[in-house]
Amino acid sequence: MRDESGGGVRAGGRVAVLALLWGSTFLWIDLALEGFSPVQITFVRCALGAALLLVLARRAGVRLPRGRKAVGRLLVAAFLCNTLPFALFSLGQQSVDSGVAGVLNATTPLWSLLIGLLAGERGALGARRLAGLATGFAGTVLIFAPWQPGALAGWAALALLGAAVSYALAFTWMGRMPAGQGVPAIGLSAAQLMAATVLAALLLPWGGPPPRAPGAVPVLALLVLGIFATGVTFHLTYRTILAEGPTQAAAVGYLLPVVSVLLGAVVLGERVGWRVVAGMAVVLGGVVLTRWGARARPKAPAGGEADRPEPLPAR
Repeated sequence: MRDESGGGVRAGGRVAVLALLWGSTFLWIDLALEGFSPVQITFVRCALGAALLLVLARRAGVRLPRGRKAVGRLLVAAFLCNTLPFALFSLGQQSVDSGVAGVLNATTPLWSLLIGLLAGERGALGARRLAGLATGFAGTVLIFAPWQPGALAGWAALALLGAAVSYALAFTWMGRMPAGQGVPAIGLSAAQLMAATVLAALLLPWGGPPPRAPGAVPVLALLVLGIFATGVTFHLTYRTILAEGPTQAAAVGYLLPVVSVLLGAVVLGERVGWRVVAGMAVVLGGVVLTRWGARARPKAPAGGEADRPEPLPAR
């Protein structure tokens, strides 16, 4: 007889680890910026994550997607879901706290819903989801507080919002044009991070001079960012989707900004004002409303259709 309580504990443990890894991403970016440029951080984290997933795929005997159509789709997904948002978060965090970056990242589901509306997907929109959309964006305005002197504004804050929009565009693209049908998730994620690495390499000539003997902290932060907060997170996300479904995996998104704010305050000494905390609560409340009543995708055996999971970003 199956031990449901044990399965629940394992599922809860996976979600907790994912929330910690995802939420800590912004901390590692902040520390890595002390020795590397945003473009250099983007390239190295993609390369390290891809290397880890390639090793896992090889050990599992999984092949990567083939064919020009599949590769073309993966290149677009890699740009929107990895290269562009990774670079934008690193750029934005040069002058915006890591905790705020994590909170603004939580607006991704709101942008996904808005993009769906603009694309004509109005069938699933009800009063509750519309109220959630309005509530979530009201929380974003509260965080920016444009009515106050010294409000959060400028190109850095816009870069962070741009990263969330990029994730939302990636979800739309990946949902409508799945790449590599029949290829297990580990093969797709490894190929996507490989493509992201190639795209990031093209930006290196404009990424600033090579770092001059960066200290141990930036180097260690970049290693953790690439291996754990990118590669391991990608792998655990897909495993969570296959084991518990996309709804359980999406629950991580509610914990992510809380983790980022706490780590920023405890480790980096960032000041957490009441406005950021209130804005975070309002944004998450709006996200909950937009997802209220959403049906979880039925599970499928490993190697089947579920191996093309609902896309989630490697933050």
